[in-house]
Amino acid sequence: MSKPLLNDQIQNAKPAKKPRPTAPPVRLFALGGLGEIGKNMYGVEFKNEIILIDAGLKFPDAEMSGVDYIIPDIRYLIENKHKIKGLFLTHGHEDHIGAIPYVLRQIQMPIFGGALTIGLVRAKLEEHRLLDQSDLRLFHEDETISFKHLSVHFFRTTHSIPDAFGIVVETPYGPVVHTGDFKFDFTPEDKPADLHKILKLGARGVLALMADSTNSERDGFTPSERTVGDSILRLFQECPGRILFATFASNVHRLQQVVEAAIRTKRKIAIVGRSMEKVFVIGQELGYIRMPEGMLIDVKAVNRYRDDQVLIICTGSQGEPNAALTRIASGAHRSIQIHPDDTVIFSSSPIPGNTQNVNRSIDLLMRAGAEVKYGSILDIHTSGHGCREDLKLMISSLRPKYFVPIHGEYRMLLNHRHLATQVGVPDSSVYLLNIGNTLSIYRNHAKKGRNIPSGDIYINNGELRKHEKELLEERVQLAHDGVVIVAITINPETRKLLSGPELITRGFVYMQDSKPLLRRAEAMLRKQLNKAGEQREYNRAVWEQMTNTALNRYFKRELGRSPYIMPSIMEV
Repeated sequence: MSKPLLNDQIQNAKPAKKPRPTAPPVRLFALGGLGEIGKNMYGVEFKNEIILIDAGLKFPDAEMSGVDYIIPDIRYLIENKHKIKGLFLTHGHEDHIGAIPYVLRQIQMPIFGGALTIGLVRAKLEEHRLLDQSDLRLFHEDETISFKHLSVHFFRTTHSIPDAFGIVVETPYGPVVHTGDFKFDFTPEDKPADLHKILKLGARGVLALMADSTNSERDGFTPSERTVGDSILRLFQECPGRILFATFASNVHRLQQVVEAAIRTKRKIAIVGRSMEKVFVIGQELGYIRMPEGMLIDVKAVNRYRDDQVLIICTGSQGEPNAALTRIASGAHRSIQIHPDDTVIFSSSPIPGNTQNVNRSIDLLMRAGAEVKYGSILDIHTSGHGCREDLKLMISSLRPKYFVPIHGEYRMLLNHRHLATQVGVPDSSVYLLNIGNTLSIYRNHAKKGRNIPSGDIYINNGELRKHEKELLEERVQLAHDGVVIVAITINPETRKLLSGPELITRGFVYMQDSKPLLRRAEAMLRKQLNKAGEQREYNRAVWEQMTNTALNRYFKRELGRSPYIMPSIMEV
């Protein structure tokens, strides 16, 4: 590690040589996480080495029917897999590790992470039957992992999950720092962030900083997790019956706070939801979740206890259709039904795009008779992401030469840019990138480089679907405007219509009320097809196209709508 120069050394120092035109740059790129929440995946490349940071997924919005998850398009990595030295994980949330099973099917590489992160990845790979072909490696916060040109070391951060780390990639031109998700919590539930190591890095000089932008629109510092623990205990003491507590399964700090509140209020704990059960097992094995023996009960044994002796911790805080709380709310869960004195507590904020699902779950629970506690006014949730003062503290501590806001929608990245300039980073040294852009950094200057292949891959029933976009557009059209099936029978040789066209509609117009409209459409189309049969040779594709064009024009004129037209031509 180089020592800072003294004043006389600075005055006598020779000016830095300009890099030779052939000197290769350090390249930064993102395959996800820019202009969006989730799907985080970043790369640092120099010569023939690539260090990858995170491989996450994001959840589809309400219009993406049939899509389970969205992951990064990794064509560039497949083409350059001989360069990849490893995948380094900042922490164990799904938007940072969820794509790993799908990436490993295409690229074999070592995966490095903290203890809890590796535990969660191991469970995920077991579920996908990929554990035997994986290379999982536990890193420690004080170690350095070296390759020919690049090396990687770490600093501990505070987030809503234990074992969260910033990643430092040492390059020939200086260190590139990726913060991971972070906030500065000075009364944390776990080990504090290593501020000393962060300041030491800043004193050396950071070449480039890539930093979490999620809360760049919120003023102040993010509140401490300690305040949440006190609020949870007060809330538990006020609840007369059973408590159903919904939070992110991976929020291990919150789960331990809930366990401690249950101990204080003498409640047994039942776990509902596969992902929650998995995290509890891993968290207990690693010592992050601690509870007395006999406190955990099977969900089927809940009815053996008085309601005021029971706490049910479950998944579904985001209103996911198949999550435990959603099934309980709709009455579809086999073991848990809502009781009149139940209190349901949502300890999370809706992910952007999920508000409608969360509100639907709350309504269903209230209709079933439960009292529902939710919203920021309760102080039962605090973000794991730093607000503006946290972000400014990180930037001013590391003092980067170049700054790249990451992990956020565009307005968040833009706000983070403004914060960086407030603490002294020149505006010309801040780069707002899109997914697939690259930033080429030389010793004395940086510039945007060539783009690399990028995009979204859709996961449906565990399968990768690269061309799902067109299918999604069809589904949206079907949902909005319905479908018209056109049945036609023709003699290809004589080009004569033997029957039809007959129109059958679904989700477009009610057949009984629209018979005159459909009969006029059939007559109009029959006239056009007969005319075509008299004038030209029969061609199936041409007749299908004529059918589409004629009916779309007709329905647009008559109703202002464009249903999906499905010609069905039988040749006899």
